Amino acid sequence: MRTIYWDSGQDEVHLIDQRLLPGELHYLALRDYREVADAIRQMAIRGAPAIGAAAAFGLALAARRSRATAREALLHDLQQAAGVLRQSRPTAVNLGWALQRTLKVAEETEGGADELRAAVLDEALRIAEEDVAINKRMAEHGAALIDDGDTVIHHCNTGSLAAVDWGTALGVLRMAHEQGKRIHVLVDETRPRLQGARLTAWELEQYGIPYAIISDGAAGYFLSTGQAHKVIFGADRVAANGDVANKIGTYMLALAANDNQAPAYAVVPTSTIDLSLAEGKQIPIEEREPGEVLNIQVGGQAVIPAGATARNPAFDITPHRLVTAIVTENGIARPPYSSSLRAAVAGKLAG
Repeated sequence: MRTIYWDSGQDEVHLIDQRLLPGELHYLALRDYREVADAIRQMAIRGAPAIGAAAAFGLALAARRSRATAREALLHDLQQAAGVLRQSRPTAVNLGWALQRTLKVAEETEGGADELRAAVLDEALRIAEEDVAINKRMAEHGAALIDDGDTVIHHCNTGSLAAVDWGTALGVLRMAHEQGKRIHVLVDETRPRLQGARLTAWELEQYGIPYAIISDGAAGYFLSTGQAHKVIFGADRVAANGDVANKIGTYMLALAANDNQAPAYAVVPTSTIDLSLAEGKQIPIEEREPGEVLNIQVGGQAVIPAGATARNPAFDITPHRLVTAIVTENGIARPPYSSSLRAAVAGKLAG
């Protein structure tokens, strides 16, 4: 299941509108980079790898729609489009990574504007295809950490919907299932946008993997009573020391796992590892509008007093001391992360 793809006949980007799931599977057709930025900002598409691919396709749209006939004019338009796309979600490093990589190709391509347009689209397509292959390699590495009979708590959504295809942490569970391991997944609802209850549960239905939805606050109970054995999640950015920025609630989940001697695994492509940041407190944390927290209804009635205020950070930082291992496409990084993550990024991770 492709979350995002390029329609060469129409020169459009098509992506699943995740806001409509699980009720409706609908693809948006986007023709302008500003529409891509809006789709990212409004979380029609989400998940660090998927956002990276969307950003690259956004630049391809900018190149296609630009009226520039000269090379330098087109490069200027691409830089302007990249600025708009970069502001759509500040925490996920894949977005900036994909923009930087695609712009570098454009700048190094010889020829005129038409050659640049072709090069930008080729690079976006390459990023998308690489993402699928990377996710499958991560799944193979990570599946070795999952035992037959495991019950695993999964936070947020990290499946095909969060990538171009296959997924990160959920991809690991999918691979373990396809290997014949009998696993059960406890799906954190993941408030306030319910990516677990809406999206992860929907994906598990497609794969035929047994699951049950739990409230975020129930994870500690299942870990403390031995009904859950492991915890797994993705990441939007990982600092050089192994601190993990992920969907809000990950920190509390990792704390509960640590207190009950249950391993907590992060699954990330190396493009999500930001070696330029020494530690997690340097990662910018997006705070979204409070309506996502306040606009809750039960039985058609509001449950929060009129005039109430809210805070709505989209991510939190899980310290590296709470992370048992970080699965990448180049292998499994373990403490000390200051050396193992650099080895993973360089493709020189041993074991």
